[in-house]
Amino acid sequence: MAGVGRALATTVAVVTLAASSGCTGEGRSAEPAPSSVGSGTTVAPTIEDNHAVPAPGPRQPGVVAPADILVVGGETLDPATVAAIQELDGVTDVAVISLSESVIENRALRVAAVDPATYRTFVRQRSADFQEAWDRLAGGELALKKRLKDRVPTDAQGYLQLGAAADAPKVHIGTFIDQQPLIDAVVNETWIDTLDMVRDNALLVRTGQHAPKPIRHKIEKLLAAGTSAQLVDLATRTGIDPSAQQLAVVTGSVADAVGVYRYSVLGAGHIAPDPAWVRAHITTETVPLLGAVTCNKVVFRQLRAALEEVHERGLDDAIHPDQFAGCYYPRFIAGTTTLSNHAFGLALDINAVENQRGTAGLIDRGVVQIFQKWGFTWGGDWRYTDPMHFELNSVVTPTPESARN
Repeated sequence: MAGVGRALATTVAVVTLAASSGCTGEGRSAEPAPSSVGSGTTVAPTIEDNHAVPAPGPRQPGVVAPADILVVGGETLDPATVAAIQELDGVTDVAVISLSESVIENRALRVAAVDPATYRTFVRQRSADFQEAWDRLAGGELALKKRLKDRVPTDAQGYLQLGAAADAPKVHIGTFIDQQPLIDAVVNETWIDTLDMVRDNALLVRTGQHAPKPIRHKIEKLLAAGTSAQLVDLATRTGIDPSAQQLAVVTGSVADAVGVYRYSVLGAGHIAPDPAWVRAHITTETVPLLGAVTCNKVVFRQLRAALEEVHERGLDDAIHPDQFAGCYYPRFIAGTTTLSNHAFGLALDINAVENQRGTAGLIDRGVVQIFQKWGFTWGGDWRYTDPMHFELNSVVTPTPESARN
């Protein structure tokens, strides 16, 4: 039985709770031609010394295949529970990782912190044998899922900012590889604290020739409440396991605004958040200029302060209440199984008709400046613009002094 790898994270960790009653910078490499697969180095190329670990060396002989089951919790998994799962009949390999989601331009990117030598055996063999990818991962760079190559915003040096806040950490993209299903990007374990992840909160489980569904039921009996188990083979085919309740654990500057977010998947891209979460976090209040708005409770103090300043500056006509497209909207991003900040009630779409995606938009830039001052990111600054969109990225406490600045 393979050894247990280590690592996991949380900037936003979308995980699952089984239902018991479901771009790189210039010169960086993509996956190589077949002739170069399997080549190795002994020293990891290092971008940041404080995020480097020893290079893993060539892949060791053994099974190379994606996991069949993904276990994820909001807290570090109990080592005794991990050991018990390892010993279950039908479980052939496990790897402990740290798993989280970073919301980037209103899209949650699933990020795992892993041991490169262990995790590489849980991807397709071609990627597992791409030695440069694992050397770069060991050197402190990020490995991104190939299909996301042109879908994430990077700066001119090839760095990806993991989070919406201005001071969110940046990681250099070193390579593009196939990933374990339900994972978009991986970093090495030195990033766990930097990215504010929950350490060792997820487990990849392989069942070999054994059917994974009965084994998942055995695993569920061992797990603490609030921990999930999802069949990854179903996720591979459909994007998500329809028999599992989903859960998101959010960290970062607005972590308290979300906490643990459980939801069920409905049809047509809609989701049904846990009613207890909705009662604790979502409310409707009346704010200046827009009227009644339904959002996450944490939004209102800053939203009200921003709109009051809009009024004080004489910009009332720049806000069109009839074009307000909402705040709390429990569904996936259209055509995906990816959560947005609207699902958490942390984003607003203002003047939607005249500020469509992919355009510069007509929204008054003075309004934009005010919202940015009060802790909101503006979608008009994104790689693929969304000028109607404002999302909370930091908590700002309104004071008389701040209102005058």
